[in-house]
Amino acid sequence: MSDVKKVNPFVKLALELGPIVVFFIAYGRMKDQTFAYNGTDYNGFIVVTALFVPLLALTTFILYRLTGKLSAMQIMTLLIVVVFGGLSVWFNDERFFKMKPTMIYLLFAGMLGFGLMRGQSYLQLVMDEAMPLKHEGWMILTKRITLFFLALAVANEVVWRTMSTDAWVNFKVFGLTAAVFAFFMTQGKLMQKYAIEEDEV
Repeated sequence: MSDVKKVNPFVKLALELGPIVVFFIAYGRMKDQTFAYNGTDYNGFIVVTALFVPLLALTTFILYRLTGKLSAMQIMTLLIVVVFGGLSVWFNDERFFKMKPTMIYLLFAGMLGFGLMRGQSYLQLVMDEAMPLKHEGWMILTKRITLFFLALAVANEVVWRTMSTDAWVNFKVFGLTAAVFAFFMTQGKLMQKYAIEEDEV
C-alpha cells in the first residue's frame, strides 16, 4: 500500500506554480523600486527573491502535508532555491538567483546521467506510477530529458548573462515553462510505443 495521499489536482497545481506566479506579479510591481534596510539599498528583484524563498518553502511543506510525499527533485529544487536565493539576498547580488535554474538543471541532468551510466532510469523511480512505460522506453526518455536539461542550463546561462533582468524573468516564467511543456508534447509517440497495457501489468 502506498502512503501517498490523493490531492485535488488543481490544488496541487496551484501549490506548484503559485510561487512563480507570485514572483512574476510582484516583480512587475516592484522592479523599479528601491528599498532601504539597515543602511543598504535593495532593488525590487532582491526583495521579491527574499519573498519567493519562504513562499516556496511554505507551499512545498503544504504539498508534503497534503500528499505525504515529496519527490527527490522537489526537495533538491527547494534546497537550491534556498541556497541561491539566500546568497542573492545576503550579498545583495541578483546573479546568484539567476544562476539557480542552471544549477537545478545541471543537477538533474547529472543525476539522470549517472543512472544511465549504471543502466538505470532514475526518472522511472520517480514517475513510474504516473506514467507506466517499458524499461526500454524509460531509458530512451531519460536520455532525452538529460540532454534537454543540459540545453535548458545552457539557455539560462546565455539569457541571464546577455539580456536584461526583465528578459530573464520572462524567460524563467514563460520560456522555460513553455519549453518543458513542448518537450513532453513531442514525446507522445515514444510514450505510446512503450506504454504498458493493463493486461501486461
